[in-house]
Amino acid sequence: MLPESTLNQLKSALPDGQLPPSYGVYFKNTLVALCHALEDHILKSTPDDDPQQHPLVLVTFQQGKWYLQEADRYYDIAQCSRHIAIAAVAESGFDSHKTGKLDNVSLVHLNQDDPLIEEWNLIILAPGYAAMVLCRELSPEDYRADTQPQTDTERKFYGLWTFDRLPVEESAKILIEGMRSYNPELADQLSKMQQAIAETPQDVTIDLTGVVSRIVTYLQTSQQQLVTINRQTRELVDLEGQARKLNRNLAASKLQAFLRMAQRVDEKDKDNPLASLQVSALAETIGQLLDLPTLQLRRLRLAGLLYRIGLAEAPKEVFTHTPDQLNDSSYAFWRDRAMLGSQLLATMPELKAIKDIVRHQLEHWDGSGKPNGLKGEENSIEARILGLVAYFQELTQPRGDRPALSLGEALEKCQSYQGSWFDPTLVDTLANIIRLVEMGLMALPDRPSQLPAIWLEEATK
Repeated sequence: MLPESTLNQLKSALPDGQLPPSYGVYFKNTLVALCHALEDHILKSTPDDDPQQHPLVLVTFQQGKWYLQEADRYYDIAQCSRHIAIAAVAESGFDSHKTGKLDNVSLVHLNQDDPLIEEWNLIILAPGYAAMVLCRELSPEDYRADTQPQTDTERKFYGLWTFDRLPVEESAKILIEGMRSYNPELADQLSKMQQAIAETPQDVTIDLTGVVSRIVTYLQTSQQQLVTINRQTRELVDLEGQARKLNRNLAASKLQAFLRMAQRVDEKDKDNPLASLQVSALAETIGQLLDLPTLQLRRLRLAGLLYRIGLAEAPKEVFTHTPDQLNDSSYAFWRDRAMLGSQLLATMPELKAIKDIVRHQLEHWDGSGKPNGLKGEENSIEARILGLVAYFQELTQPRGDRPALSLGEALEKCQSYQGSWFDPTLVDTLANIIRLVEMGLMALPDRPSQLPAIWLEEATK
């Protein structure tokens, strides 16, 4: 990473010195999908009648030709932005396009020796949300001799994407200062806008689940296009190896989008904001005690993190109640949301095994559950574990008028459904864990193992 790069400066500016967990290496087509999803969020979610909610948009395009490919799109984005600053090396047409002539669009002509020409950045700051894609292209030395990009889609970038406001705000400051040597007045103007956004009451909080869904859709489309290109060119040159690498990169980004969507669910649930982490951790522990193979443990961890993803676009009111009885109307709601979650995951073929676990988490041991009335071991052990753990964890948290149950009380509730809703062996295993916790011999796990990059390939086989 170049010392002057925005990524490196951001790392130094953050209190813990850690870049967001999405930091990694991205192929160009992945970045195109991510940027288009964030840009479309501006177009589709910015309130026309409230200019105070309009975002400040900072963009670097490397070469002017890349800007020109998106210039018409940015003409529309400018209509719902307070200001757009676009930095690139000037080329024919960079100045003459109609977008650059708008009052709220500023063009910054980068020098050829400016480190910013190696970067591809999109920073969006609004009172209700913040988002960015921040990347720097690999240098020729960063590639192995046999992996030098042969086509535009094979170009790689160190980068990250995030909705967390702190790194977005710090990156905006860095980029604005990078523009100061070119146009001090513009830099002052952008700094004032950033400050005004920070001081604007954030009464309107924009739900980002839509943009995360859009990211997944765009990445899926990019992946399908990649396969099509590969098939069309197979007779001319062997691109299958490169296509597999690109597909893995896209798949990893889609998984990040799903995990972010699940995180948004937990953020909305004020009574149970750690549900996914705790369910994933406890499900993994039960699987370990049952001596499940490594592959099944990985699937359990991931399914636990994603089991509530069907609630991504649900209103906050749904978190004020939860099903305690089979015939509760709320049970039907949560059952339908489990189905919706599995449908979302079905858009990513690599997650088929995870999708099936989430889909069948509300099946019952006696066959009375949904959606397929699977009985006993007809349902996978991962889905049976997830259903039990999700129910148990929910009981240990307050919900509406119901106070949180103690671990013992929550276990007793699960034991009352032993043999009907839940696999008796799994309930006994859970009971053993709770006894060890109550005896002080272990702590109830509240964090799953980390998700290394190889998880996607190994946990979703």
